Amino acid sequence: MSSPQRSRESAQDTTYRWLKRHIASLPRHEGTFLTEAEVCEATGTSRTPVREALLRLETEGFLTIMPKKGAFVPPVSDADIEAVMQARELVEDWCVRRAAPLAAALVPELEELIGRQEGLMDDPVGFIDCDRAFHRAIVRSAGNQVLAEFYETLRDRQVRMGLRAIAATEDRARVVLAEHTAIVAAVRSGDPLRSAEALAAHLGGTLAALRLPAVANWNGR
Repeated sequence: MSSPQRSRESAQDTTYRWLKRHIASLPRHEGTFLTEAEVCEATGTSRTPVREALLRLETEGFLTIMPKKGAFVPPVSDADIEAVMQARELVEDWCVRRAAPLAAALVPELEELIGRQEGLMDDPVGFIDCDRAFHRAIVRSAGNQVLAEFYETLRDRQVRMGLRAIAATEDRARVVLAEHTAIVAAVRSGDPLRSAEALAAHLGGTLAALRLPAVANWNGR
């Protein structure tokens, strides 16, 4: 039998994951208030794990807890997008140049992730999770744990941005798959410069998509 402490931690983790996905689905230009009661009803958990999950997300910068009002999820500004994408490019450029000589070990993993993404075309959150795994594999293959940990914080901040990028144009998901395929081909060649150029083209496309207004929801194509 699981202990009360373990059950409480499990409820907190479940609530945390639900909240993170819910926040990711919110319009980025709008601020939103969440109340403990609303989250409890949506997740089927008690106030204690909800409160702990909200505190955890506040620490990570996703929201601000406001006494007697709830948790405020702030809008994501254009300046926020620019800053995150600039930081991503710095980290990923360094990492992919060092990952290219390790193509034999890295390429099969990247190809498997592209295949998985193709099966998630109707699941925006799943698609973005797989996108994150693709880039994470490149970053981790460079062998710098400090950069890998920093990169995870960047991607946490970009969750809402990523969903908006996919919704910005009707064919963005397919473009992402094509760009990922180009990155894999470049890494397979073992050429650091070619790999960096393919990655830069992909991140540039992502930034351009983030600057566009969303034209339709994922299921409304």
